[in-house]
Amino acid sequence: MKNGILKRPAAVNAAAEGRQAGVYSGLFASFLLGWAPILGKYAYQGGVTPLTLAALRTLVAALFLWMVYLIWQRRFLRVSWAALLSCLLVGAINGLGSLFYYSALERLDVSRASLLSALYPMWVVIFLSAAGQPITRLTLLRLGGSLVGAVLVTAPRGAADLSSYFGVMLMVASAALNGWYLVMGQWVLADIPARSGALYIITGMAITVGIPRLVSGAPLGPLTSLGVTAIVALGLTTAVSRLAMFFSLERLGGIQTAILMLTELAVSLAFAFFLFGERMTLAQWLGAILLLGGGMLARVDIEQGAAPPPSFNPMDM
Repeated sequence: MKNGILKRPAAVNAAAEGRQAGVYSGLFASFLLGWAPILGKYAYQGGVTPLTLAALRTLVAALFLWMVYLIWQRRFLRVSWAALLSCLLVGAINGLGSLFYYSALERLDVSRASLLSALYPMWVVIFLSAAGQPITRLTLLRLGGSLVGAVLVTAPRGAADLSSYFGVMLMVASAALNGWYLVMGQWVLADIPARSGALYIITGMAITVGIPRLVSGAPLGPLTSLGVTAIVALGLTTAVSRLAMFFSLERLGGIQTAILMLTELAVSLAFAFFLFGERMTLAQWLGAILLLGGGMLARVDIEQGAAPPPSFNPMDM
């Protein structure tokens, strides 16, 4: 104690700073991920099919990361065989989810697609609570507020045809897989650095979505410059956002990262408004504020003990 002020231990300060960095990293990842449906729609306008988009954007992301790591980050290439297999499995789950996501995006507008994809925090809470992780009241309150916001930002919306209903089912399936992917990612990052995990998980994604694209044997088709630009931009944002998201997962855990990532919905809706002319009502803007507010309050929730210890393993059931 000095001058009547009790100093916090250095370890406590370091942990608090690490969690704060995790919040900022999660928000940055959300901003980048908010571009996914926008760039996806541009790719479709450029003649790209959903399967081709899912495969090529992940291939671009994987190649970009491998180039960066081989030149500047070689120390993160070394992982155990068990960790490698775990990363590839997590990547396969996310890759399957991305196939559902981009197939659904072709059938839905950006607003409705963003709403349905934002349901994954519910699955994260379900999976982690089933695994025994304690859930704070503030976590549940913020999750509930975020989901109310998700409903408001896309209401009133209704599926107009069977294709839209099929798109809804695909997006709900994608949200469930994304939730399980976050849970598995938290488990994997308990054993390896976030940067190593990001590289091999994205590699697993690329393999998973690349196989059905190769098996389909369909030609790439005449891709316009718009389609190619959208694929490259989506691949680069995928790579950087995954690095930021895994950094957040490593420090905050699955639930807090999932709630932070809900802010991507507000980002997508804002860009849909300005770029595609999708109009939002006052209630929808209120919902976007609820989502953003839930993300900004993550630090308060963390300080009340919502973040799990680094050794927490959601697979230990």
